[in-house]
Amino acid sequence: MTMQHESALITIARTAVQLYAETHPRPTHVTQAQAAERLGVSRWKVGNLVKAGKLRLNACGMIPIEQIDAVRSVRHSQKTPEDRSQPA
Repeated sequence: MTMQHESALITIARTAVQLYAETHPRPTHVTQAQAAERLGVSRWKVGNLVKAGKLRLNACGMIPIEQIDAVRSVRHSQKTPEDRSQPA
């Protein structure tokens, strides 16, 4: 694969990601089941995180997306470089 071809593919991929983001905005809050899917854990694990106070529910029983991002960030930073190279 030439550098020019690779550059064109990267441009296409970036455009696709941007288009997807524009047409599928991130939710501000998610259900516990959606949180489990985003975190790659079971629904029961999310319930345990709520009980432990690591995730908080709003008045409607939803979890702010920022909390999901924070948990993912902590989990990612705790992985070794070898863990990061393997699929979740």
